[in-house]
Amino acid sequence: MTPRRALVLFSGGQDSTVCLAWALEQYSYVETIGFDYGQRHNVELECRLAVRSQIYTQFPQWGGRLGEDHLIDLSLLGQLSDTALTQERAIEMSSTGLPNTFVPGRNLLFFTFAAAVAYRRGLNVLVGGMCETDYSGYPDCRDNTLKSLQVSLSLGMDTPMAIETPLMWLDKAQTWALSATLGGERLNELIVENTHTCYLGDREHRHEWGYGCGQCPACALRARGYKAWRSRGAPSSFEATDRMDL
Repeated sequence: MTPRRALVLFSGGQDSTVCLAWALEQYSYVETIGFDYGQRHNVELECRLAVRSQIYTQFPQWGGRLGEDHLIDLSLLGQLSDTALTQERAIEMSSTGLPNTFVPGRNLLFFTFAAAVAYRRGLNVLVGGMCETDYSGYPDCRDNTLKSLQVSLSLGMDTPMAIETPLMWLDKAQTWALSATLGGERLNELIVENTHTCYLGDREHRHEWGYGCGQCPACALRARGYKAWRSRGAPSSFEATDRMDL
């Protein structure tokens, strides 16, 4: 553990929950920040509070390091974006070669607002769940994009502002494995039951990997990663050894 203080971009999804657990292992103090940008799956805003509550109750060694939560109103982003994440429309590939779930500038704005909050709160590490391995090709998830942004934020704030992306080079199966390493059965069960990934906001249909429509790209990616993790000999999240008790 380092004495540095972190701010986790926390949506309430699988990836950001694993990043929150990772940060709580790495840093002495951690806060979270979420964004309401008019997303169709705004049920994630409720899920993020449930996840934080479960972290407090199930992982007291982490709960003592988990500080305040911040929710930022970015509804203007949703008004500017003509995408399948912010409008009632079918999810499909666009003429640009990217899925129409891409919200231009989203992660750039997220990190910029997060850096402003971090500056005010005396936090110097920003943690995000962006990944360039199993992802939809979003350009603002790329490692080079975020390294460039780290330089710009540090210069613009006139203070070192590190961006950490612990999932950048992991596929989704490795993300499931990482959460098992960090928190064992309890963390994977928390992820299955409480986090939200589905782009359509479906909390009615439960699968072995969690809740969702089972058809959208986010559900497909999460399900495929869970299946691959299991095929590598990993036990289900409800059979795994609880490593936090070892």
